Amino acid sequence: MNSNDLMVTDVLGRGLRDLRISVTDRCNFRCRYCMPVEIFGAGYAFMPREELLTFEEIVTLVRSLIPLGIEKIRLTGGEPLLRRGLEDLVAMLAAVDGVKDIAITTNGVLLAHHAEALALAGLNRVTVSLDALDPQIFAKMNGVGAKVDRVIAGIHGAQNFGLPVKVNAVIQRGVNEGEILPLARWAKTAGVDLRYIEYMDVGETNGWKYDEVVSGAEILTILSEEFSLAPRAPAYRGEVAVHWQHQAGAGEIGVIQSVTKPFCRDCQRLRLSADGKIFTCLFATDGHDLRGILRGQLDPQLLEATVRSIWQAREDRYSEVRGQITMPKAEMSYLGG
Repeated sequence: MNSNDLMVTDVLGRGLRDLRISVTDRCNFRCRYCMPVEIFGAGYAFMPREELLTFEEIVTLVRSLIPLGIEKIRLTGGEPLLRRGLEDLVAMLAAVDGVKDIAITTNGVLLAHHAEALALAGLNRVTVSLDALDPQIFAKMNGVGAKVDRVIAGIHGAQNFGLPVKVNAVIQRGVNEGEILPLARWAKTAGVDLRYIEYMDVGETNGWKYDEVVSGAEILTILSEEFSLAPRAPAYRGEVAVHWQHQAGAGEIGVIQSVTKPFCRDCQRLRLSADGKIFTCLFATDGHDLRGILRGQLDPQLLEATVRSIWQAREDRYSEVRGQITMPKAEMSYLGG
């Protein structure tokens, strides 16, 4: 049987290509669009350590998903670099036949310390969340007064060890839209690709309002004041950002327009929470618990069959029907963004 015969598609014909693995629900930031401090304060009850999937359990699940089409792995959180020994997980995943790409999304504060070990373990790429360069705006957005210089140092550290870096910036009206051009100038000079993200209604705690969304079209209008950009064709189905390349010099800029131009029909992402639930949509209410199968020492083929049946029944398209769904959504810090 050809391996392509085993690959799975959902109700809308979308394949399964990308797996985002949350390794912890903890974070050292309290960004308002993700983990507002009023909710995630000192007394917030995070997952007990014993509820987190072990690295071995994560790798077992990944192996079972390769026949379904999974090629790309992204490690997320919370803040993934808070998970002790993360480079060991990277090395274990890099040894799995069929895994073609391993990336990490981080706030970057701890990246300088971990970059060398991650690169040696087999990490392919890094995405750093950086919403502002202005120290005061950055400190206000991260909620803990973290210094932007530490994030910049982490980015340079990753580059020094050969890791390509992308930067994600969530743009929220009235908060950091004035950082759009400064970020673009810095990214072009620093040699990192930059992606702007429309402020999204993920979870139930960030107080999302539509009038605080700075649209991708508006972002591009602001960029056109200073930069000459040419559109780039998508590299593959399911690429969430629409990209433009600098006509003068290297580098590119992307815009993720989940609110104003939904891309649900091409989404090929599956998310795994730190406690072993899989989610078929970023805006899902709840997931499907696989931890019991993983810890029950059952036939690994049961994992593949379970995920296959879940994906085949998938018809998620939240961003296309936004406003028609009233069920509470899982928090981004829990299911990995």
